[in-house]
Amino acid sequence: MTTFDDRERAFENRYAHDAELAFRAAARRNRLLGAWAADLLGLSGEEATAYEIEVLRADLAEAGDEDVYAKLATDLGDRADEATIRAKMAECSAKAKAETAPDA
Repeated sequence: MTTFDDRERAFENRYAHDAELAFRAAARRNRLLGAWAADLLGLSGEEATAYEIEVLRADLAEAGDEDVYAKLATDLGDRADEATIRAKMAECSAKAKAETAPDA
């Protein structure tokens, strides 16, 4: 095995690790957003958990965060405006990244 092959394998492993961390952080963020929105909608217990899963699934509709925003905006209606939802998305994203960091 050459040094180049070792470097290539290390790079691929690092990329896979970073992609997995990003996926976990996004899933955690969506779970936090779902819990927040469920609370605003007056859901609790199993209904709240089911709503969190709906938000998780909404993120699979398209690349990026707009699918999650669209779901929350539609479901929350006048309970939260765009600025509030986007601020909460940023807050939950930061919290999720901290929670899923390797040294967390």
